[in-house]
Amino acid sequence: MSRDDAKHKAPTRRDYMKYGGAVVGGGLLAGCTGDSGAGDEPTETGTTNESTDASVDTETSTPGDAGYSVSMAPMGDVEFDEPPENWVSYLSTYGDMGIALGKADSLQGLWDPEGMPNVFYDALPDVDVSFEDVAPISGGGQFDKEIFYELDADVHLFDPNWLGVLADDWGEDEIEEITTGVSPFLGNYIRRRGDDWHDYQYYSLYDAFEIVADAFDERERYEAFESIHDDMQATIEETLPPSEDRPTVGLVSVTSNFEGATFYVYPVQDGNNHKQYRDLGMRGAFDNYIEGGYGQFDYEQLLEVDPDAIVFQYGFSHVSAEEFESRMETMRSDPVGSQLSAVQNDRLYRGGTAYQGPVVNLFQTEAAARQFYPAVFGEWNGIETLREDSLTLFDRQRVADIINGTV
Repeated sequence: MSRDDAKHKAPTRRDYMKYGGAVVGGGLLAGCTGDSGAGDEPTETGTTNESTDASVDTETSTPGDAGYSVSMAPMGDVEFDEPPENWVSYLSTYGDMGIALGKADSLQGLWDPEGMPNVFYDALPDVDVSFEDVAPISGGGQFDKEIFYELDADVHLFDPNWLGVLADDWGEDEIEEITTGVSPFLGNYIRRRGDDWHDYQYYSLYDAFEIVADAFDERERYEAFESIHDDMQATIEETLPPSEDRPTVGLVSVTSNFEGATFYVYPVQDGNNHKQYRDLGMRGAFDNYIEGGYGQFDYEQLLEVDPDAIVFQYGFSHVSAEEFESRMETMRSDPVGSQLSAVQNDRLYRGGTAYQGPVVNLFQTEAAARQFYPAVFGEWNGIETLREDSLTLFDRQRVADIINGTV
């Protein structure tokens, strides 16, 4: 179907969904669309400036005959006649939220379906999540506007301003066209904080999840997940060893050039990308060595810092167990790399994705807890640890039940 045909087709249920944001009338979406400080991993350029969530607006109205609305920056109020059915997401932050709300079967499109962290869904009993029929919405590393018309989703779980950062040919006109011609956008770039282009309100993971849940009219599922998360956090806070007894941990991208000995390293950042590490009181080994969102180190620089443990970000989502082990062997075989304490003490770990929703965050928090503090949370024995029934920080069956509708 062409874009013009899509614009003139007979009205559908989403024609009755209204968009209440500030696109029309000039200016950008309650903020600005820019091209500064927004690169994907490993070329992060965001800073770690703190931004408060004290004024987070999660006001919603209740679904009913007259419709309802949810509110989130930068869109403003987004109105619905009825809960969305089919939906599209960017990556696994909002994608994971929809899956948590039991909407996996109606997910239409993702930026990169192959990059979803299936390993965590596979660790849940009686949950079947597949991305085989989910369409990639990128073309040559850019967004193809036609795919939005073809998928014809009821809602797009994106920060619309992020589209303008990813693609040079996306701006206010394109965002408004998809909003009015297909369906609204709902999303806020919560991954990290301090990007120059994001000059509006940030949200925590659960603040954003609450708004998305209300959009889908799934308040009970949201509250059930919130309870699991809060209980896990309470257990962690009660169990964490004193700060002086915690290891220093270096965050390194698994997509680094191991053969060329060039490593992308990160401080522990503010934002959803490193939520599990902050929640675990992690002592970031590179925090005092990097200005901005990332640095590039060689083996000598890694050895100068010499973290007690090294966690390789994207180790669960971007490489297989075999690929990960191959890269670790390259590090172990290097004359300088072999001197690292983390190498000598066998503390090289697969780490989480920066795009985490509620389900992924539960697993990534437990994995990091065992990697950092095995004496108190249980030994980490690789990915199979996530499937064990004992010494877990959250109830896998309870999570599965919520996803499957038993709230």
